[in-house]
Amino acid sequence: MPDNPRATSLNAILAVTRSRVAALEGMAGELARAAAAAPAPRPFPKPGPTVGIIAEVKRRSPSQGAIREDLDPVAHARAYERGGAVAVSVLTDEAHFGGSVDDLRRVAAAAGVPALRKDFVIHEAQIHEARAAGASAVLLIARVLKAEELKALATVVREWEMVPVIEVHAARELDAAFGAGPSVLGVNARDLDSFAVDLHGIEAIIRGLPSGIPVVAESGVETREDVGRLAAAGADFVLVGTSVARQADPEQAVRALVGVNRVPR
Repeated sequence: MPDNPRATSLNAILAVTRSRVAALEGMAGELARAAAAAPAPRPFPKPGPTVGIIAEVKRRSPSQGAIREDLDPVAHARAYERGGAVAVSVLTDEAHFGGSVDDLRRVAAAAGVPALRKDFVIHEAQIHEARAAGASAVLLIARVLKAEELKALATVVREWEMVPVIEVHAARELDAAFGAGPSVLGVNARDLDSFAVDLHGIEAIIRGLPSGIPVVAESGVETREDVGRLAAAGADFVLVGTSVARQADPEQAVRALVGVNRVPR
């Protein structure tokens, strides 16, 4: 981990990802066979009467530095579930977030709610990894993929019976996201270039989205009031990471956020 976490750039993260993917390409056949042999994943949740909380297993990040280095992914995931989370997001990038595919595998096996693989996915081998590990959904980030790559990877995710959660940060990324046919659309308040968070900016984007696509608001959520603010904009789910992962009582941290009524777009 760099001495100054904020010095880590998106390009540096993607350089590490490309190196990791290059190693995976030599295991393509093995990964595809493991994916094919895996049991069917749990269905990703549908929007309900209240905003669904997706709680994240997260040890550190480039923007925050150390969050909870001693985090036990299974203990946290189970606590989140007891607190009312409808799904668990698992960061699988090791170099910058302290995660792993093994974290995903353990959470998917131990928790009774669906698991989302959250990573910088740029190759179908990573999708095979996710399926073999038991993921129900895979995050695809419009900011780091060309439109045709985004569409192709989203198609592969669906072919493997998982849900592509396609993430945007800015309105200019929506055309590519819609072109990929998102099953779920993520709107990230964090700018991956600067790591700055702007909840106000994503409220405007969420309000303008069609009602037929479930929307996950990502990043920057600390309080129940934040959840209410995003609910008022039309978010169906809220993905919460640092604010619950760092707590001594993650169950209570999630419970404090659940139960906010959804406001249909």
